[in-house]
Amino acid sequence: MRFWLGGYSTDMEGAASGIGELHAGDADSPLAAGELGFAGTVATADSPSWLTVHPAHAVVYAALEGHGAVQAFRRTEGSRLTRLGSPVAVGSLVCHLTVAPDGKMLVASCWGDGNVVRLSLDADGRPRAAVTAPPAVDPYAAAAPFADGDPSAPSVSSADLAASIGSGYAVSGIEFSRAPDVDLADAARALREAAGAEFAHLVPDIPQRAENVLDENTPDEDAAGAEARERVSRAHQSVFLPGGLIATTDMGFDLVRFWRDGTNGLRAVGAVRLPRGSGPRHMVWHPSGHLYVVTELSCEIFVLAPDEARAWRIVGGTQLSPETGAGRDLAAELAASADGVFLYAGVRGSNTIAAVRVRGAGEALSPVALVEAGVDWPRHHAVVRDTVLVAGQRSNEVAALTLDTRSGVPGRAQRRTEVPSPTCLLPAR
Repeated sequence: MRFWLGGYSTDMEGAASGIGELHAGDADSPLAAGELGFAGTVATADSPSWLTVHPAHAVVYAALEGHGAVQAFRRTEGSRLTRLGSPVAVGSLVCHLTVAPDGKMLVASCWGDGNVVRLSLDADGRPRAAVTAPPAVDPYAAAAPFADGDPSAPSVSSADLAASIGSGYAVSGIEFSRAPDVDLADAARALREAAGAEFAHLVPDIPQRAENVLDENTPDEDAAGAEARERVSRAHQSVFLPGGLIATTDMGFDLVRFWRDGTNGLRAVGAVRLPRGSGPRHMVWHPSGHLYVVTELSCEIFVLAPDEARAWRIVGGTQLSPETGAGRDLAAELAASADGVFLYAGVRGSNTIAAVRVRGAGEALSPVALVEAGVDWPRHHAVVRDTVLVAGQRSNEVAALTLDTRSGVPGRAQRRTEVPSPTCLLPAR
């Protein structure tokens, strides 16, 4: 199986020279269980850190992160890529791109300035004029309109949201909901008690969790500390949901926002506030109608869905790693198994892959395993049937973990190959 590889080049302190090509087993096979091999650079570019593909055309889009621009490439012979038009500026540190299922537009998310940008695509897949969406508002700011139960907050119409999740729900709007804080120290104590004297030693002693974000009342805080805790918008990903609804994450403001395409760009139709300092990063839409959101800073997965009162809110979630907070673990990519039974989250720092089972009707998650990723700084990973390919940004390699599809547990890395500063794995087609 062939993959295109995104990576960081020298402008972002990386070693890549552009978009690379990876072979996992037979290049023309739909499986990725064979030997790994880096086939070199197929298109030169500065830090194409995220890649996505057009649904109908042989066109690949790259987020040139350091340049804050989107560049389209057309596939030529084999897996070679050639530039299609000029780069289109979108915003500071663009880090994610998504193409609409109908291929008519692309949404770019910019980590540096929080921009969410809509680009129309012409008949050949070439990106055109960029239109920046309305900026995010910090729901935790004193004057923010996004307070729990505030009727002035944007809402999704019944038709909009019902279309996005299927006819099984009648939904009238969006409400904001904060998931209850989980004290891991208390949870560990409870687990030790439940395990009994014989097995209590298997549950680690977890210290009281510190806040990920400094509180406004932190004593003796100097100017540098105040600046460090200043909250700024950090857009990170977009997902097209069924029915034309679009969800985007804002890691800096702890928001998941919802949009519809309008005549003058994206039109905001709602938002959900996540716990302060959680840092929502990436999402996976599930066939059950639930949206799973992995949070970079708190290393959790939250489940978003409409409840019985027809309000869009957080309905569940699970912790991925106890090592959260400054200098500890940071979650990265979130991917699902082909059947949607398992979710897999990359955890940087401890360099692990968290396997989580989806239970109930999709609203419940339970941890299955936390295994070694086999690389340093697992920035991105791809699940291909019985194989998990993991891009190690700092170890300059891609590793292949064999996946037990029945238990959902990945094994140790069985194969690996050197790749310069990989940040994204995209199946080539």
